[in-house]
This record gives sequence, C-alpha cells and structure tokens, in this order.
Amino acid sequence: MDKLLNKIPRIVYVILALVFGFLIVMVLSTISKDSSGPIGTLLNKTEALIIDVEESFILQEREHKRSDKLKWFTSIRDDKSKLINSKIILLGASDNTQIDSYERIIDLEDSLHLTFPIIHIYKAWGEKRQHQFPKTEAETIYELGSIPMVTWEPWLSIFSVENFPNIEPSIEKRNKGSMASIARGDYDSYIIKWALEAKEFAHPIYLRFGHEMNDPYHYPWGPQNNLAQDYVKAYQHVFEIFENNQVENIIWLWNPHLSYNFEDYYPGDKYVDVISFGVLNFGTALVWSKWWSFTELLSNSYDVLLKLNKPMMISEFGSLSVGGDRSEWFKDALIEIAKDYPAINSIIFFHYSNENSTDKALDWYIVEDMKVTDELIRQMKKWPDSIKPPKQP
Repeated sequence: MDKLLNKIPRIVYVILALVFGFLIVMVLSTISKDSSGPIGTLLNKTEALIIDVEESFILQEREHKRSDKLKWFTSIRDDKSKLINSKIILLGASDNTQIDSYERIIDLEDSLHLTFPIIHIYKAWGEKRQHQFPKTEAETIYELGSIPMVTWEPWLSIFSVENFPNIEPSIEKRNKGSMASIARGDYDSYIIKWALEAKEFAHPIYLRFGHEMNDPYHYPWGPQNNLAQDYVKAYQHVFEIFENNQVENIIWLWNPHLSYNFEDYYPGDKYVDVISFGVLNFGTALVWSKWWSFTELLSNSYDVLLKLNKPMMISEFGSLSVGGDRSEWFKDALIEIAKDYPAINSIIFFHYSNENSTDKALDWYIVEDMKVTDELIRQMKKWPDSIKPPKQP
C-alpha cells in the first residue's frame, strides 16, 4: 500500500501533463493547421515535455525495481575483501551510450534476465571537469544498487605547463617517457585531487589504471613510448599516493593485454588486488584478425597468470558477429569459464555499439541479438549454484 501511495503523485503528474498537452495541441491545431513560428515552437516544447515526463517516470520505476533485484548484493558491495574474493561470479557491463541514467545497460540487463552488480565507465586524465573523479556517475551507480568500475586512462595531452610546470611542453613529445614522468611526480597534484574525491565517495571502486600497457599499437602509455620498468614505477607511484592519503576503498586492477609479453609489467603483489584482462573476439572484421575461440584467446596466458595467485576479472568480454557464430562463441565461453577457469570471479560485458579504437567502427552490441541473449541465459542457468548469481525477483 505504501508503494502505491508513493507512486500516486507521479501518476497524477503524468496524467495532468498528458491532458494539458493534449488540450494545447487541440486548441492550437484548431487555430492553425500549419503551425509555425511561436505556435509550432510551443507545440514542439509541449510534446518534448510529455515525452520527458513519460521517460523519467518509466526510468525511475525501472531503477527502483533494479535496486530491489540487487538486494542479495547489499551484504557484500561495501566490503572490499568479499568483492575481491567473491565465489559468485559478479557480472557487469560498459556501454558507450550511457549518460547519467545507464538506461542502455538496464536494457541489456532486461534482455539477459539479470542485474549487474558492476557498472564500468572509462575516464581519461586531464585538467577539464570531465577528467576529474566521476562523482555523479559513481553516486548514480551506487544508488542503482551496483558499484562502479573506472578504467583510468593516462592520456596526457590535456594538461598545461602553466599548471604542471615539470611536464614536457611539447604535446607531440609528451608521450615519450610519459610513465617515467608520472613516476617522478609531475602529475601528483591531479592524482592527489582525484584520490581524495574517490576517498570521499567512501564505497568500493574497481580502478583499472593504464590498461593494456604492453600493447604497442593502441595507447600512448604502451611500450612504443615507455619501458616496462617505468610503467611499473608509475603504477606503484599512483598506488602509493592513494595509500599515503588513506584512500582505502579502491580495488586495484592490473590489466595487461594477453597477446603480448606482460610478465615484466607486473607491479607486485602489494599493488594488485585483481588481475583483469580483455577477452574480445574480433572475428574477421579487421585485416589482422581471425575467428578465435574463447579458449584460444585465454588458455595460455591464464596458466601464467594463475601463478600470481590473484582473483581474475574479464574486464572486456565480447565477440563480433563477423566470421562465425557468436552465439556458439558465447555458449562455449560460459561453459569453459565454469569448468576450466575457477580464478575468474567477475565478467564485464563490453557492450559498445560504435567502438573506434581501431581504424574501423565496430559494433559489439548483443542486446537485440536474441540468439545470443537466449544462449547466455541458458548457459548461466546451467552454472553451478556456487558461482551463479542468486535468482532475482
């Protein structure tokens, strides 16, 4: 009854908006069949208002139901140790269409009949507002019942010599030795401010700093510009800034690229809570790619990483549809994860509709591919109860 009473003001608001909008449209359309100028503008604004009210109401209802579905997660989401060592496989997603509502991620959840404990966002380094700690996003994710995962990318071009006097003045040259520059402390004021705002958030955050640092093609913090030991020193320096400022709510993710040598990039057991890595099948979409199975992409590296005795996360999980049957790819992947890869206790779907890290836009979306989503639902139901997320209302 209380829930119904809480909904009544929203329902009345929506009804009044609809009635008001309908009456205005009827009156103005009577005045002028060819509404233009002020009349047309008013009609458009009225229509937009109705749409906004409807969408807001629907989304709020979905978000409310979402947090209810994650009640099982509330007992562990503020406990770093339980998150790091979870026996249940914690699922999550990243989506390039997310704004402040994460509606597209909720669409993906609906299609998979589950709710993600982790929502993953990407944030670049820089001086502008959008480069600071994502307080609004983190709070929204927490209100939705989940916890945030942040991939923190050390792009260094958006820093000024005026505010960071020790950095290389030439932007073109700045990437050369950029990790050594971070390790020397040239960006400490930025890192400290970010760390203190993360501390103020006061809930666990998965933090993935400088991912795929051993890939010489994609990111400027890679080996084409930096030595492995300089990356290690930069990672350790960032970690120690957080530690010295008593920022204790970070779950540190170390994320190499599995296609290249990564052992020299390991910063040490003290600095890593979880080992993460992407498992993405590009199929035949690019000239250098082919259809690789999940096991072909992971098995050799997994055995090496297992020796580090850390929990593991698939931080970017997905397959393109070009070159094979991706429903079969996902089927095999979920079977193999449960059977052969017990160290993996979290999986983040890479759900980008227009990913452009290569010279070609790529579509990783599965939300409308019922063959894939049905297979994912089927295989997750077959997981052992010990690793399966609890059944959600």
